[in-house]
Amino acid sequence: MALHIAIDNKAPVAKTVLMPGDPLRAKYIAEHYLENAEMYSSIRNMYGFTGTYKGKLISVQGSGMGMPSMGIYSWELYNDFDVDNIIRIGTAGSFSENIKIGDVVVGLAASTDSNYQHVYQLPGQLSPSCSYDILVRMQEASRETGIGFTAGNIISGDLFYELGDEWWRKWASVNVLAVEMEAAALYMNAAYMKKNALAVLTITDHFVTGERASNEDREHGENDMMELALETAIKL
Repeated sequence: MALHIAIDNKAPVAKTVLMPGDPLRAKYIAEHYLENAEMYSSIRNMYGFTGTYKGKLISVQGSGMGMPSMGIYSWELYNDFDVDNIIRIGTAGSFSENIKIGDVVVGLAASTDSNYQHVYQLPGQLSPSCSYDILVRMQEASRETGIGFTAGNIISGDLFYELGDEWWRKWASVNVLAVEMEAAALYMNAAYMKKNALAVLTITDHFVTGERASNEDREHGENDMMELALETAIKL
């Protein structure tokens, strides 16, 4: 049984889970988007809630920061609670002049500088990717809501504070669009367990221009991302 997620009451964990890194964003989604939301876990203040969105049972669970934390929580959701679909919702820094602050980016694949894949004892390098089924549903949701996104390769980094700027320029040179810290672990766990995963991200920092999102940009962009994820979730 899971050690980091425990059902505190009778609220179930839904088959589809939205996963922000920040547990307070999970709380925000539960309070502002879900009907009849109930907290099912609060261990370590990593909140999990289940409620309905347009009649569909949806859960939202904080993942914490970084691949080790995402690895733990997504593993337990897939393995111990039989979750089928996880949509990561988070923030990222853009490497592309064509992707601006507030834009939404979907990770088709998640490159990484982490050694997370060593757990699978593979004889080569795994290239973890999103699940096509969720991507198709998100394309449908995008057309219906008018919330656009850019899809491509992203990088899940182990470090938040890197020294120098050549590291991101090298990733940008092979058309990696943005950096975050969790998607690769999620995609690897999903692949291993034959489950579905997709990361959808709001750009809040720009490595090319040096811009950072204002509070207004963050609120608008993150609301777009959350709405797009929810509209995708009800199609699964």
